[in-house]
Amino acid sequence: MHPEIKPELFIWACKRSGKSFESLLKKFPKLSKWIKGDENPTLKQLENFAKFTYAPVGFFFLEKPPVEKLPLPDFRTIGNEYVSNPSPHLLDTIYLCQQRQEWYRDYLKMNGMKPLGFPRSIQTTDSVVQTALKIRETLGFDIEKRKKIPTWEASLSHFIELVEKSGILVMRS
Repeated sequence: MHPEIKPELFIWACKRSGKSFESLLKKFPKLSKWIKGDENPTLKQLENFAKFTYAPVGFFFLEKPPVEKLPLPDFRTIGNEYVSNPSPHLLDTIYLCQQRQEWYRDYLKMNGMKPLGFPRSIQTTDSVVQTALKIRETLGFDIEKRKKIPTWEASLSHFIELVEKSGILVMRS
């Protein structure tokens, strides 16, 4: 049995993979026929093509190619130009990190941990100066106290202790 796949889905997968059309043709000699709609791959060929192009097999059964957007703000640029199409590897990495964050959030909730107040007190619209002042206030690490510390190593050690005591972040085990 040969599943019927819309040609634009093959084109989408080729572009999404970032691989050259020549390398795809070398691996899948019938790709041109699939794209023209003259022939359909076997299920095994489709699975191999999906794996090679980093595309989920189920996507090939959609009516039209999906529009994949980054699930978070994208600050990557090349020569100050926005990168419009995220690579499948980047998307996989982001999704994996989001799954881990969700797992850890659930783990903390199950173990009775309460959300920390400090991270939620900072907004992206706050100025850097306002944010630094909030951090200083939260940690109790003002300029006068820092002046009394003799070396930068001692200052760093003291800073780490303050961060750990504040509950903002645990850095040592």
